[in-house]
Formats: sequence, structure tokens, C-alpha cells
Amino acid sequence: MTRRDRWLVGLVLLLGSGALVKPVRAAGEEDLHRKIRSQVVPTYPEIARKMSIGGSVKLVVVVTPEGKVKNMRVMGGHPLLVNAAEDALRKWKFEPAPEESTGVVEFKFKPQD
Repeated sequence: MTRRDRWLVGLVLLLGSGALVKPVRAAGEEDLHRKIRSQVVPTYPEIARKMSIGGSVKLVVVVTPEGKVKNMRVMGGHPLLVNAAEDALRKWKFEPAPEESTGVVEFKFKPQD
């Protein structure tokens, strides 16, 4: 499978899951200046889907120099969606860097009709 094919498959999975993901800057936090090596899309919780609950979950993440998620804290989001976002972000891998990086990642969940 070519790199382009993998990218297209990832895009389809991302859009089909009902969750959109983007790193963003929040007040008092810096941009996350780390290239994402691999990311996992959160699984939309079935109960949230049945209840048509959507919205954003914002997490402040600390990434080690090796590119692993060291820790994170919740800035905001619906409690039914937070665990899914945290579980996905724990599995992300970033490009190596000389020092730790801190930034905000936002997951957007849209209930599908």
C-alpha cells in the first residue's frame, strides 16, 4: 500500500468515525509543534451516539523527547466523550525532538443521523 493510499484510508476512517481531530492553541498554552507520526481516532461511545451527544474534548498533552505521550489533562468536554479522547491520544506517537513538548489537542465529535 502506498503512502497516499494509507493517507486516504486514514482520512476515510477519520471521517467515518464521527470524530474529527486537530491540534489547536488554547489560552495560556503553546501550539504543539510536533509532527504526528501515528494517531488513533477515538471510538465514538455508543451511548453518546444513541443520545446524539456531540461536542469537543480538549486535552493538554505532554510529549516526551522520544515522541510518546507522557501525560495529559482535560481542559473541557462532555464526560461521555472524554474517556474516548484520552484512550485515543494515549496511543498517538510523535516525531522525536530534543525536549518535551506541551500543547493542546482537540477532538470534535459529531453525532451522525
